[in-house]
Amino acid sequence: MANQSERSCSMLVYSDKPASANEIKEALEGNDPDAKVEAMQKAITMLLNGEQLPALFITIVRYVLPSEDHTVQKLLLLYLETIEKTDANGKILPEMILICQNLRNNLQHPNEYLRGATLRFLCRIHEEEILEPLTPSILQCLEHRHSFVRRNAVLAINALYKLPKGEMLLQDAPELIEKVLQNEQDLSTRRNAFQFLTAFDQPRAINYLLSQVDNVALWGGLLQLAVLDLIRKVCRNNPGEKGKYIKIIVALLQSTSTAVVYECAVTLVGLSSAPTAVRAAANCYCQLLVSQSDNNVKLIVLDRLVELKGKHREVLQEVLLDILRALASPNLDIRQKTLDLALDLITHRNIDEVVAVLKKEIVKTQNKDLEKGAEYRQLLVQAIHSCAVKFPDVAGNVLHLLMDFLGDANTAAALDVVFFVREVMETNEGLRPTVLARLLDSFTEIRSSRVGTCSLWIAGEYAVTQADIEEALKTIKAAVGPLPLVSEKEGEDGEGDADGKLANGGGDKPQLPATNRPAVLADGSYATQVAVVDTFAANYSVAGIASTADGHNLRTMLLSGDYFLGSVVAVTLAKLVLRLRPLLAAPATNRAAAEAMLVCASIVRLGTSNATPQPIDDVSHDRISAALQVLSGESDEDLQHVWLEGGREAFARTIADKQSLAAAEAKTEEAKAVAQPDELVDFHHLRARRGLTQLEIEDQVATDLQRATGTADADSADANRLNRVLQLTGFSDPVYAEAYVTVHQYDIVLDVSVQNRTTATLQNLNLELATMGDLKLVERPQNHTLGPGASKTIRANIKVSSTETGAIFGNIVYEGTGAAERSVVVLNDIHIDIMDYIAPASVPDVQFRSMWAEFEWENKVAVNTTFTELDKFLNHIVTSTNMKCLTPPAALEGSCGFLAANLYAKSVFGEDALVNVSVEKQEDAGGKLAGFIRIRSKTQGIALSLGDKLILKQKA
Repeated sequence: MANQSERSCSMLVYSDKPASANEIKEALEGNDPDAKVEAMQKAITMLLNGEQLPALFITIVRYVLPSEDHTVQKLLLLYLETIEKTDANGKILPEMILICQNLRNNLQHPNEYLRGATLRFLCRIHEEEILEPLTPSILQCLEHRHSFVRRNAVLAINALYKLPKGEMLLQDAPELIEKVLQNEQDLSTRRNAFQFLTAFDQPRAINYLLSQVDNVALWGGLLQLAVLDLIRKVCRNNPGEKGKYIKIIVALLQSTSTAVVYECAVTLVGLSSAPTAVRAAANCYCQLLVSQSDNNVKLIVLDRLVELKGKHREVLQEVLLDILRALASPNLDIRQKTLDLALDLITHRNIDEVVAVLKKEIVKTQNKDLEKGAEYRQLLVQAIHSCAVKFPDVAGNVLHLLMDFLGDANTAAALDVVFFVREVMETNEGLRPTVLARLLDSFTEIRSSRVGTCSLWIAGEYAVTQADIEEALKTIKAAVGPLPLVSEKEGEDGEGDADGKLANGGGDKPQLPATNRPAVLADGSYATQVAVVDTFAANYSVAGIASTADGHNLRTMLLSGDYFLGSVVAVTLAKLVLRLRPLLAAPATNRAAAEAMLVCASIVRLGTSNATPQPIDDVSHDRISAALQVLSGESDEDLQHVWLEGGREAFARTIADKQSLAAAEAKTEEAKAVAQPDELVDFHHLRARRGLTQLEIEDQVATDLQRATGTADADSADANRLNRVLQLTGFSDPVYAEAYVTVHQYDIVLDVSVQNRTTATLQNLNLELATMGDLKLVERPQNHTLGPGASKTIRANIKVSSTETGAIFGNIVYEGTGAAERSVVVLNDIHIDIMDYIAPASVPDVQFRSMWAEFEWENKVAVNTTFTELDKFLNHIVTSTNMKCLTPPAALEGSCGFLAANLYAKSVFGEDALVNVSVEKQEDAGGKLAGFIRIRSKTQGIALSLGDKLILKQKA
């Protein structure tokens, strides 16, 4: 039977040393207590492993029951807990009578340890025939002199009262426990007694609590937690009475136990929406953030604050600086979550204080002893960047400090800084002169090729005055160093052997590892990129490369084979010379053009020489050639407009699209109705106080507001609930079943409603479940008996360990009254959708490309759809996959017949899902769409599950 093969297990013991029943029996019959202990341990292990030892029971009764050794007696109780106590028909075995006498003797034993251990053992016994004769002895233990016995006696009474006939065995148990609660001094015993009353006689527990309301703050933490549990249960059943309990919760906020304080804050937020109550809870969370050293506690508290932000943003804005104190934690995840929360709470009133805190934290990151200082600095730079985007006035306060990190060894942090500088140069015209001057001063400190290219673009676009242009030209030429880049002899012989010398001071030719892999462009397409490692920090230690002490950082990167940087240098010089021509006479501009052309020619010469690790690529060669053509004066006005204005105009459109998108999202957020059009306005200052405190009045007002606005939310919740009901069996089956699936972050709850559609009683009805994928059944549902036409709701919990589409299979097994064999009803499969675990998210383009190149799992899905419009197909994919389109709307405009877009989402487990959609409209095929959808992730499950979802959802 199922209830025999799948019994509950209260302990797990592992042993790899097999033993025989005869050896155990001989050891038990001896007089050595140590040998008996070892033999009992072996016997318990064998029983837990499925062995049957029926002959051992009598030996244990004869030689173990009389033992006075406490360890032996403890193992005896474990043995009695493990063995079968009933026969195949569920009746108690006759030999258990011997055990009852021994248990009664233990409950009357003068040693308090034996009494307490036996009482704890009785908590795990469910056979009423064994417990019934022991009831008087259990009740006598309530008056024992030792608190250990009294504490476990209350637990035993609690377990006995839960049994089906528990109220008959202990009719006056609530009165007895109430007397114990009133007279007891031991904290644990009082807690157990109070929990008993909470579970079985709430009115008595409430009366006791209200009679001791002035002393609740003086109780111990264990009893205070039990009080909070009672308050939650009472208020859930009768919300109208929560006013008199809120004062108790507020009093408990001053408890010395941090566990009590946390539970008070959670309970307070759950029961009341009054500003005073929410403010008190927020202050408690902030205190826990600072006082607790456990990182897990900090993360849990931050999650609570994030939940609080959704409904009480104004309250959290008041304690924002207290939340930022969590940045003192060395854990990077805590800092990340704290900054994310803080950025959502920034307003005009607190932006200055927040930026000041972030500036102090950036200064701290300059300490080399700081753990993960570079990664933390990158987070701070991104946070300040977000602050400056929302409030441009603060950019000037932090920009110069951030520009000190343009030469940071961490390329990601330096890139964030230079991107921030580029955006400020476009959006804040007043800061351009000072920022450009500072950028040129710091240019020689730049150590990354990507940072250098962005800095060169800024100089080429925003240096417009004669002084700025001349300073930019001077800085670039100084960074390139003396020309030529390759010696004349090396260029002539072209051998490029190991003895060749570069024109960098006579050092040996550098042999740097080059990479030749496809790069991902902004539209998701591929382009060939030949370059060495982006970070220039690795190049410092390479022998033979010129020292950057002289400021020749561009020269060093060019000699290492970075020709894309060389093309950017050439384009920047061409832009600067073009801007200089209207400002100076012809001789001066000709001289500047000639010097710029010499630099361009030197870069091309370097790329065609065999003295470098790899030759120049065609794209860079073409760009430098175009720059040479412009410098030679062979350009008309239209071409000059493209060179001088085209880049900045494109960047300005990108910034405008970004700002308009952010404004649209903010407008949508603000457009959410706070109050219904026909809602009553309640002025709580005019409400009759009737001796109520301000907190109670605010809570009444907040409750009325929730009642007024909660109708629509309730209807929506009911509609969503109906959408999640799945039919598991047919109407003609003897047992009808349907399931309501609730998906949480880390688990799935199945509420299966089972109805007996026959005229017979179904016994031992059990729901058997099996899972596929990263799903795991937490516990097996228990058996039930259903009468004719009766129904029952069975709950099953399933643990989710990763973002992957899974399936749940199941059967309903039952026994009829006259049938010897068990009947089985096969259930429909329940498929768990990956969409329940991923949510739309945003990520910078640079980080998207980095993850795209890093992630190794890719799933390529061919486009096969009935859609004929590119934009409608993309919108359908975004909606179906629950992802966010990172490609700006302006880039998707037009009707060129081709569309490329990047999508991104993040799972509840922190996993990233990247999707690139590349679709082409084939006019020769009747307007049919063709192309591919590529999915990349760090784990295989997301890539495969999203691919399956896209295959199913491509059709209109």
